[in-house]
Formats: sequence, C-alpha cells, structure tokens
Amino acid sequence: MYIDTAKSKRGDKEYTRYLLRDSYREDGKVKHRTIANLGECSAAEIAAMKLALKHKGNLAVLGNIDAIQLKQGKRFGAIWVLNQVAERLGLPQVLGSSRKGKLALWQIMARIIGQGSRLSALRLSESHAVEEVLGLEDLNKDEIYRCLDWLAENQESLEKMLWQQRNGGTAAPQLFLYDVTSSYLEGEENELAAYGYNRDGKKSKKQIVIGLLTDASGKPVAVRVFEGNTVDTKTVAEQIRILANGFGVKEVTLVGDRGMLKTPQLDALPEGFSFITAITKPMMLSMLAKEVIQPSLFDGQLHEVLHEGLRYIVRCNPIRQKEVEASRESKFASATKKAAVWAQYLNEHPKAKIATAHKAVEEKISQLRIQAWATLKIDEGKRTITVEKDTDRLATESQLDGVYVIKTDVKAEVASQQIIHDRYKDLSKVEFAFRTMKTGYLEVRPIFVRKDPRTRGHVFVVMLAYLLIQELESYWKDLGLTTKEGIDELASIAYTTVTVNEVISCQRPQYELSAS
Repeated sequence: MYIDTAKSKRGDKEYTRYLLRDSYREDGKVKHRTIANLGECSAAEIAAMKLALKHKGNLAVLGNIDAIQLKQGKRFGAIWVLNQVAERLGLPQVLGSSRKGKLALWQIMARIIGQGSRLSALRLSESHAVEEVLGLEDLNKDEIYRCLDWLAENQESLEKMLWQQRNGGTAAPQLFLYDVTSSYLEGEENELAAYGYNRDGKKSKKQIVIGLLTDASGKPVAVRVFEGNTVDTKTVAEQIRILANGFGVKEVTLVGDRGMLKTPQLDALPEGFSFITAITKPMMLSMLAKEVIQPSLFDGQLHEVLHEGLRYIVRCNPIRQKEVEASRESKFASATKKAAVWAQYLNEHPKAKIATAHKAVEEKISQLRIQAWATLKIDEGKRTITVEKDTDRLATESQLDGVYVIKTDVKAEVASQQIIHDRYKDLSKVEFAFRTMKTGYLEVRPIFVRKDPRTRGHVFVVMLAYLLIQELESYWKDLGLTTKEGIDELASIAYTTVTVNEVISCQRPQYELSAS
C-alpha cells in the first residue's frame, strides 16, 4: 500500500492529487488499484500517512500521531538542480573541494538564483540549502570577497581545466569567436574604471572593457577584463596569448568583427593562426573604386574574390538592404519635418532670423548622420527652408546598403566560402552571450567591487554562470519557459522538517534530472 502523488496545471493554478493505492499480482502481471481518494486531507495528514506506511512494520516508533510536526525548511530545488548541471560540466571538479572552491561555486549559483552583491549571495545562503547541498556553513562577507581574489589569481588554470573537463581531455578547438564589450560603472573608485568608447550610451560614466572568447558553438572559453579606455584592437593580443599558451594550440582560426581584427592585429598573429573578419565600409568603397569587387556581385548570393593572396566573401543581405533604405527614408522625413516647422515659424514671425533656422535644421541633419547626401536649400526672399537629396551622393551612399565583405586567409581547400560565411555569422553567439551577461538575466552590473582582482573575479563568475545557463537551457528548450521562470519555480521547492516524538527528520522531494 502506498500514496500515489501527481501534480497538474489548469491555467495559472497547480493542483496536487493524492490516492491511496496498493499493488497486487494477477495472471503473472503486477496491477494497481485505488483504495481511496485523499484529496480532502491536509499536508500534515498526508505526511502522517506516508510516515505510517513507511514504518508499518513497527508503528510503535511513531507514538501519537498528534506528536508529528511539519515545518518548511530551506529552499532546495534551485541549488540542487544547478549543482547537478555544474557536475555535468565538471565545474565542481575544476574548482575543487576546498572551501574556496565551494564558495566560488556558490557565488556562480547565487548569480543565477538572484543577481546582486556579495552581501546578497550571503543573504541567499541563509534561505537556500547551501550547507546541505554544497557542504558550506557559517559563510561570511570577508571570505566571499577573498574568494574573488582567488578566482582572479587562478583564472587561467581554471579555464584550461574546465575546457579539458567538458571536452573529455581532448585538444582545444580549432576555431574561436572573439568580441569585446564595455560595462559602465556606478561610482568612480573601481581600479579599472576609465572613460572610453561606451557601448551602453552612458558617456558620463566610467567603464570597464570585457573581452569574451568562445568556441564555435558559442560556449565561453575565457574572459578578460581591461581598463575602460582600452580600444578593441588592443585586447586581441591577450586572447592570442591565451590560445597559444593556455591551450597550447598551434593551428587555430580566430573570428572577430571588422573593428577588432585590423591589419596590425592580423600581422601579429603567430605562425599557424588564421583569421576570419570583415572589412569596413571605406575599404569596401576603395575596393569598388579599384574594381576589385563590382556592384554586380550584390545580388544576394555568396561570391568570392581573390585579391593579394586573401579571400573576400561578398554578400548583400536583401532584408538588411531594405531596413537600411527604410531607415534612411525615415531620417530624411524627420529632417524634412524639422525644416517645415522652421519654415512655418519664419512665415509667422517676420523678424525671426533665417540663420537661426538654418543652424537648427543643420544640427538635426548632423544628429541623424545624413549630411553626406542631405542638403539645405534656403530662399531668403520667400523665407523658406527645405531639405533636399543629393542624388549623386545618395547613389554612392546606398550602393553598399546591406552589403558586407568577409576577409580571410583560410585556404579554399580547408573551408568553402559558405563555411567561412557561416563562421563569421557565428559571432552573433558572442553578442547573445554579452546581452545575457550584461543587460539580460545575469546583469553583470552593478559590480559592487572596487579592487582590480575582485572586478576580474566578478566577471569570471558571471561567465561561468552563463556557461551553466547555456547547459540548463539545452534541457529546458522544449518546455516553453525562460531561465528565470524555471529557476524561480525551482527555488520554491523546499525541505520539509518532520518532527516525531522529538526525533527530527529532514525530508526533501525526490527528483531526478533527465539525462536526455
């Protein structure tokens, strides 16, 4: 005899069904029958019946049923599942069984469960089963900060071991994706903070620069933090050093965007290293002028041009082409509207200065960045001001709409033009990683640390948390829920403390993580 439990959902509500059942054998087959529906019983009554059935051979140990007390314990679901996923990635083995290793693992999990400061991770440890699952007790703020120092100090060796763990000890990959972003800071005291090119649109804020290296599938391999005024191209040398020294590879293809892998960086690549990147618009215009590439290649198909020993893969994306055209027309309409407003003002105010209107509309054109082909026409006698298109300049400007040219030294016998194209487009995986780490679920800022090593340790924690999320999402991809929704659901699962005659038993729901 046993109690059969099942959960179901109707709309936003979840229902639990309890049936008292037993098993019997008939004609050599095991069958089940329902004795009673226990839906009207309370949670305490169900727990009591389960306890009685468990000890049915010796009910004396239970004493009086009224002596049974149930109490919700620490939250267990989220940390248990994350620990299972971490073990599949080999993360606990890499970080080690020392207290610092366990503290690092908890900080990674805490980043996923509830983003915040080290104090936030400390508070989360009080409500989640950190001691029961990870074997950590009596956490304090100072050792959590010191753990960041430890992570920064050992980051390179940990990254290498993690790669070996998750790839079964095989050699490092032959293709890496690399990109750079920035993250602005609140405050002025961070040791790496500096003013630089801010991708977040926060020009008045100091920032740090983050370089992320992933494998071809977009899984993070290494992350580095640079001072906020470091230009993108100067971060490439650090990643090359990681590849050459950390993983001991001699033949590798580095994929980076057009602002990253410029001529000095390409010239500095070690022997055996190849590259895939894209060229800038001025370079495309130069190649058009020299007739290295022709407008006839912009037909939506892939075309390849060999020039000075390098391969150039040319493509025009018709969807992007229409988007750029629509954006340009929208900007022109905005400038025209601005001019019409000023024209009406000049008409209604005879003493108004035309120069003032001219300056205002000119600033609007500059703000919209259409000054290359949009011109102002002023008729002082009629006191009118209009915006017109310079058709010749517009034709030159628009001929590269939606066009991009990929540049590589990878030989054709090694990779076809389609493969080269696809690998460059894979950079979107790094961009997605940045969105998740920066402004998405993991929210790398606010950083809440000041010292250089602790800033690096914090960003490393976020990278490892992203690696866990990637793995978790691969299990949940068919469930139709976000990572946050799943973690929140799991965080609601807690231990139940059962006290019978002063004997305390800590019980948790039994779940198994599917291997599929």
